[in-house]
Amino acid sequence: MDARFTDEQDEIRRTLRELLGKRCGPEELRAAVDTPTGHDPALWTTLAEQLGLPGLALPETYGGVGCTATELALACEETGRTLAPTPLFATAVLTAPLLLALGTDAQRAGLLPRIASGALTAALAVPGPALATALALTGHDRHGAWAGGGRAGGVQARRAEGGWQLYGQVDQVLDGHSARLLLVAAHTGGFARSRVLLFLVRGDATGLTRVRQTALDATRPQGRLQLRHVPAELLGDETVDALPALARLGDAAAACLAAEAVGAAGRVLERTVEYVGQREQFGRPVGSFQAVKHRLADAYVQVQAARSAAYYAAWAAAAEATATAAVSPSATATTGARAPARGETAGGLALAQALDALRRAAAEGIQLHGGIGFTWEHEAHLYFKRAAGDELLFGPVHRLRAHAADAAHAFEEAGP
Repeated sequence: MDARFTDEQDEIRRTLRELLGKRCGPEELRAAVDTPTGHDPALWTTLAEQLGLPGLALPETYGGVGCTATELALACEETGRTLAPTPLFATAVLTAPLLLALGTDAQRAGLLPRIASGALTAALAVPGPALATALALTGHDRHGAWAGGGRAGGVQARRAEGGWQLYGQVDQVLDGHSARLLLVAAHTGGFARSRVLLFLVRGDATGLTRVRQTALDATRPQGRLQLRHVPAELLGDETVDALPALARLGDAAAACLAAEAVGAAGRVLERTVEYVGQREQFGRPVGSFQAVKHRLADAYVQVQAARSAAYYAAWAAAAEATATAAVSPSATATTGARAPARGETAGGLALAQALDALRRAAAEGIQLHGGIGFTWEHEAHLYFKRAAGDELLFGPVHRLRAHAADAAHAFEEAGP
């Protein structure tokens, strides 16, 4: 493995950091999250038109840049530094890969170019209390019990004249209140033969009600969807099982989340080091005290270790995607088969380490900023809430690690 970044990857990071540094300061961030959508449309347009960020990991055939999960993770690291208020994660990380992997030729041609241009934002809606379960980050669910299992609850899909209709409710949908396209996981076939399929729903569809939820982390807005006989279009065809596709998506999504958390942790640590070098106590900078140095050094080591893990997870996800496509793209889409992975649980482990690092760096930032750090107005709290919010959505950390240990058979007794 060559751990060095290419010139193109370095340019992506440098350009994005420079742009976000000018356009996404603390004041701009707070102004954006207080809007009904929770995003800055002007910033999103700039990222799409100047950098092609929404289509970074999409093929050039569909108007994308043609990069891999590695470049997308590096972009997420930079957006994580500023907690940039954009629909990048919901659109480019969670939804676009499923459209590319499972959609028909017509669906790809009609949707992916619009996503790549930034004109179409999208959100993945999976019923249940934890997105991590659907993405197989905290365990495997071969029957889709997280979506209601075909019983009451979740979202049910029924055939209707001219297509399908969806009925049910989904909570905690990232950007679900504002996305123009929804990709909804729903059960069909009744309880005895229930299975999970993915459906496309327009944001202005008849019978769809969307409400923005009050979330711990306002920089990652969530919506609640209520579907009452909403017309929907099946993604792909009925031979495609959504569960394996969601599980495959999980590792790449976790790698991008880990990179995003590492970017946030690095930024809040930088701000803390800068502050303790200026704040004086007993006639000398606070940062000159040995106890403070030790605390910051420990946090720095944890952040750097998490960064290495996130980079490896992104590389492993990109390598696995390439290997899987080389085995048989059609077989993968219909049966869920996958090529042998080099880093089967790398994403989940990297995410656990990155969330720990972000929580540690943000907590140190709050404490070492003194009295001002404990006020809600200080930006250190935004980073601490991001760590806590991500763990609620995609964790908890101990379950991420436990699932990785189970997948690696780490605690199984050796045979005779």
